[in-house]
Amino acid sequence: MIYLSKELWFPPVSEASAEGLLALGGDLSSERLQLAYASGIFPWYEENQPILWWSPDPRMVLFPEKFKVSKSLQKLLKKQAFQISFNQAFEAVINQCATVQRPGQQGTWITSKMIAAYMNLHQIGVAKSVEVWQEGILVGGLYGIDLPHQKVFCGESMFAKVSNASKVGFYHWVTHLKNTGYRMVDCQVYTQHLASLGAEEIPRDMFMSYLGL
Repeated sequence: MIYLSKELWFPPVSEASAEGLLALGGDLSSERLQLAYASGIFPWYEENQPILWWSPDPRMVLFPEKFKVSKSLQKLLKKQAFQISFNQAFEAVINQCATVQRPGQQGTWITSKMIAAYMNLHQIGVAKSVEVWQEGILVGGLYGIDLPHQKVFCGESMFAKVSNASKVGFYHWVTHLKNTGYRMVDCQVYTQHLASLGAEEIPRDMFMSYLGL
């Protein structure tokens, strides 16, 4: 296992374990986080753990043109039951992602230090959010890291307080990304929910090629 110091670097992703764990330690500075995402690496750990850095193989991604719009989602979009905004309530979104109850999950990996780190990234325009509103109340949203030069958006987390709210927000964000020439949404690891929306697993080498690596 590779232990990171204050030096700003990461080992090659080919050195990751079979589960995708690459290194531990280091810090959550804006510089290190930007280097991580641009290198196909992301942090994921719990409160009582050191910072863990991952680069799984295969990688779960969504190509915007492959987003699946189900009939139920089509009906919901026509109803215009939600209002969508971008980058208007980043702090509220990340805090909701950290606190919302999820089936089978006891705690959260979005620690107070993680929130502070991603707030810093948001302030310099690197971390982006999508907000879903209903009658003026925030009922869903998502956030992630923008890699505009690579035309890749790295999704981090989403939440919904009303059924399908996050799905509607994700649809609008993917549509925005497609319309602005983005090639991929990095979804990191497989979930059935993401697969139902059209996300798929690809080899890590292919994913890295989209990052220009």
